[in-house]
Amino acid sequence: MTTAVFIDGEAGTTGLRIRDRLSARGDIRLISLGEANRKDEIARRDAYAEADVAILCLPDDAARQAVMISGGTRLIDASTAHRVNAEWTYGMPELPDQRARIRTAQWVANVGCYATGAIAMLRPLTDARIVAHDHGAVLTGISGYTGGGKSLIAEYERGEAPDYYLYALKQGHKHLPEIMKYGGLTRRPLFQPAVGRFAQGMAVQLHLHADLLPGGVPGHARIEAALREAYRDEPFVSVASADERIDPQAMNGTNRMVLYVNGDGTGRVTVIAVLDNLGKGASGTAVQNLNLMIGAEEGAGLDPV
Repeated sequence: MTTAVFIDGEAGTTGLRIRDRLSARGDIRLISLGEANRKDEIARRDAYAEADVAILCLPDDAARQAVMISGGTRLIDASTAHRVNAEWTYGMPELPDQRARIRTAQWVANVGCYATGAIAMLRPLTDARIVAHDHGAVLTGISGYTGGGKSLIAEYERGEAPDYYLYALKQGHKHLPEIMKYGGLTRRPLFQPAVGRFAQGMAVQLHLHADLLPGGVPGHARIEAALREAYRDEPFVSVASADERIDPQAMNGTNRMVLYVNGDGTGRVTVIAVLDNLGKGASGTAVQNLNLMIGAEEGAGLDPV
């Protein structure tokens, strides 16, 4: 038996990488529309009707419209449109009990790239009450320019963009709602992202004064222990003590994420998540979610675990 999959938006950055991961699999039959029909509603309706699962790689408004024409097809949405919608299952398998929800879900909202790293760091700490739910968390991060979509990619490829810049300076980044909901925060965190002159890869940092957290324990040992416990059986997430240098491109081309924990022993701690914003932060997790939904091995089509 094969599963028919339609990638709506397969010509985009995320869609192409999902297609690459699925095209060689014998258990998947890809449904594809020619360029002339990709925006034709009748052709898209027919593709949805033929598919067992459809993956939406579309802007938010287009993703919402796609739901309306998808009929009863199971969906994975890679956009931001449905990530905090209670009718959708959040597509981050590493969250507690989330795999079971994803396996039976009709609609799955794929986790965002920055959110993947931020939630992976925060959730074990809020669950363990090491970080209070109302803590004023401080997050920073840098991503390759592919995270900005076609227009930003073109700007960098033309040599018109700066080597490095900060954005979302008004604290309105689109991933904040899901970071709060699934990271276990009730207070909106400070989050300062940046873009660098490299195509893909990402590092997200969580900055903490450990001695000001509940329990008042200085150093970072209990933070690292909580993260190691949370991910000890996870195939795609690992925890390490931080090196002197962290390369945001180290996980490129994989569905892996590494969490690094570092501190000076007196209470100042930085936790760092490194992942591929187009891999674990987008196409890799979409395929991971698809595998769960169709009963395939979770790592099928992904890098070796």
